[in-house]
Amino acid sequence: MEIIIHNLKHGLMITIFVSIMMIFIDYLGVLTKGKFNKIVKGNLLTQYIVASFLGATPGCLGAFMCVSFYVHGLISFGALAGSMIATAGDESYVMFAMIPKQAFIIHFVIFIIGIISAALIDKAIIFLKIKPCQECSIPNIHLEDEECKCLNKIEILENLKKMSFVRFLLLFYLIISLFGFFTGIIGPEKWNWVKITFVSLLIFALFIVITVSEHYLQEHIWNHIIKKHIWKVFLWTFGVLLITDIGLKFWNLEEFVKTHMHWVLLLAAIIGIIPESGPHLIFVTLFAKGVIPFSVLLTSSIVQDGHGMLPLLSYTLRDSILIKIFNLIIGLGIGFLLFLLGY
Repeated sequence: MEIIIHNLKHGLMITIFVSIMMIFIDYLGVLTKGKFNKIVKGNLLTQYIVASFLGATPGCLGAFMCVSFYVHGLISFGALAGSMIATAGDESYVMFAMIPKQAFIIHFVIFIIGIISAALIDKAIIFLKIKPCQECSIPNIHLEDEECKCLNKIEILENLKKMSFVRFLLLFYLIISLFGFFTGIIGPEKWNWVKITFVSLLIFALFIVITVSEHYLQEHIWNHIIKKHIWKVFLWTFGVLLITDIGLKFWNLEEFVKTHMHWVLLLAAIIGIIPESGPHLIFVTLFAKGVIPFSVLLTSSIVQDGHGMLPLLSYTLRDSILIKIFNLIIGLGIGFLLFLLGY
């Protein structure tokens, strides 16, 4: 029961963030009549740099943001893969606490590797004739329609006076989520930048739900984001977290790694496939103690992405697997090269 409750809270936190980001991105796209989408898309180099930078930020929020961008067709497959390479998940916090100097080096290196890999992966999928998932069928083709305007001052009071059931449900969902984060039931118990980010985004999401037209609320937020994506995000996230946690509970990972040290680099890459922030901490700890070389920790950091990949699983399992395969190949290639060079 304790494992279920823990993963339920974690799954809810991820689902809430993903839903807010999807609403936020769609809202800005419609509000700016598509200009926001063009700015984010920029050129491919801009996408690679932005995605890798977001990935390299500590924790998983940057990776979740990149998944939202990808779902909306704003970044390429390679850019998303690069962001996952640059993501070290929650292990980033542990690295900066235990080995701050090496942590800066690791994050800078995976940021650069993320940018380069993103470009190579985009070229590779063209060469291999792999077609990644297409842009979501977001109903934004009628941006010029009056009904599709998402900020109408005249309608705000009417929206509250004659509140529809959908608006009530969304407001209830956001208020309960906000209460959960304020009280520490969901997310970090203490106030930090993660908690501040969540609360700020939830308040902005409340503003969006209160002020948008009924048409926008129904077509963009409810029919597309909530009904089509969010329940899948929660089920996939909660399911994977629960199965992984139960599996690791009965598998002494640390002892296994220590008794198979000659295979440790390969193990670091294979364990990196696990979509969980936790199993990879063994490599941070072993490196901090001087037991394993830099190449092993770098391999783990490249292949693993904490919880970053979880929201993508609900959207496209195929692309999730492809990204993991590319990242595994890159992680092992760079890791073994550095290992042979004595690092």
